[in-house]
This record gives sequence, structure tokens and C-alpha cells, in this order.
Amino acid sequence: MDHVAPPASDRPQSTTHPVQSLARGLAVIRAFDADNPEMTLSDVARQTGLTRATARRFLLTLVELGYVRTDGKIFVLTARVLEIGYSFLSGLTFPEIAQPHLEALMASVGESTSASVLDDTDIVYVARVPTRRIMSVGINIGTRFPAYATSMGRVLLAALPEKDLAERIDGMSLTERTTHTVQTKAHLLSVLKVVREQGFALVDQELEVGLRSMAMPITDAHGRVIAAINVSGHAGASDAATFRERIQGPLALAAERISSELRNAKPVSALMTAG
Repeated sequence: MDHVAPPASDRPQSTTHPVQSLARGLAVIRAFDADNPEMTLSDVARQTGLTRATARRFLLTLVELGYVRTDGKIFVLTARVLEIGYSFLSGLTFPEIAQPHLEALMASVGESTSASVLDDTDIVYVARVPTRRIMSVGINIGTRFPAYATSMGRVLLAALPEKDLAERIDGMSLTERTTHTVQTKAHLLSVLKVVREQGFALVDQELEVGLRSMAMPITDAHGRVIAAINVSGHAGASDAATFRERIQGPLALAAERISSELRNAKPVSALMTAG
């Protein structure tokens, strides 16, 4: 029997334009960060690679929806953008379980503690207990950093299957954030191999000068690494070996306690491992 094409009205419609519009709208929102909390139309166009006309259209739509406010020249995100991530964060068991353990860990070592999950090639903070400001930019729930330059990111990357890891590293652009930052993908792979073998990551002033951190993985009931926690402090307070010796035991204990609670809790959202 000859194949007969269905009537045009019955054919699935292309989603190219709606999907592209969604991607562009999200790109505009993500253009605002710690370094760019306030931007002009030209700034947004430059950050997103959109034309001024397109950027203006999306900005005005976001203003109308309440996600952005403007004085006519400067655009700023509003607190309403938190609604976008709230459904995800509110459904996670991990942050609420991790928080008291991070607080206890902070009290034990006297340094800031955090937890994050992997999102593509970035880490996203989902819990944090600061002792003081240790970076030039503030860190809050939802803050993102490139995984390759962070201790938690390296723990999470090291836990990926080889094929997945290779694809993510291939898509990375390694920026020399400091003179200590890993500069080549081959070097990063060798570093991640060591992280995988030793079960923790120690990053010394690669994300920002003066910042040192150590991280360990958090596993679920199936033994899958679904998050990471870390301790971070000023590099000038001691050398890396002393920092590791002081932090490793308490950090390992906190990681094990959080993982143990997760094994007995409701399943963690699959979104945490989808990255």
C-alpha cells in the first residue's frame, strides 16, 4: 500500500520557534549574575548575543511578567525569579537533611560549609552555612560556579560515567580565573582521576585567590553520587596540607551522616542526577 501523507492540519507542528523563544528568555534571565546584577539593554544584548531589538522584546516581556524591573534604562531581576527554581528546590530532600549537618560541621571546624549539585558543567549551591564572607562575590542558594575550578564540582565530575564526563569536559571552556587554575582539559582529566581514587577534592586558589576548599561526595540509597559538600576558608590561614589534615575527618563524618540519612529518606528527585 502506498504511504499517504496525513493532512497538513494533522501533522505535528514544529516546536523550533517556541523552544528557541524559551531558550532566549532564559538566557536573558541568566545573563544577570553576581558580576552583572544591573544591566542596560546594550549590556543584556552583549551578554546574550541577541540583537538589541530581540533583547528589548524579551526584557519588556519579563518586566510585564514581574521577573524584571526597570527605570527605563537599567534592568534588574526581581525576587520573583526565585519562583522558577522554588519548585525544584522545595522538592529536594537533600538540602533539608544536609543543613543541620553543615551547621554542625561549621561549628566543628570554624569554616564556611556548603552543598551543591551538578548542572551540566556548573555547580549550583543548594545549602550553605557561612562563617564570614570569603569571596569577592556573595554566595547564596542558587549561586553557580564552573565545576572544573571548584572542589565540589570536581567531586561531582569525577563521579560521572566516562562517556558523560568526556562529553561535559568537551563542552567546557576553561577560563584562567587565577594563576593556579587548571589550564588544559588533559590536566583536568588527570586531576579528576586522582579525585575519583582518593574520594575527595582539594582545590587551592583556583576559583579565587585566597580561597581554599575541600569537598566530598554525598551518595543516595543506590550508592550514586547525587551531591557534594565542602568546607572553604582563607588560604593564608595555613598551608594546604594542614588544611586537609584539619578538615578531612570532620568533613568525611558529615558526608557519611548525610548520606546515611538520605538512604532512609524519600527518594531524591531525579532532577538532581540529570544534570
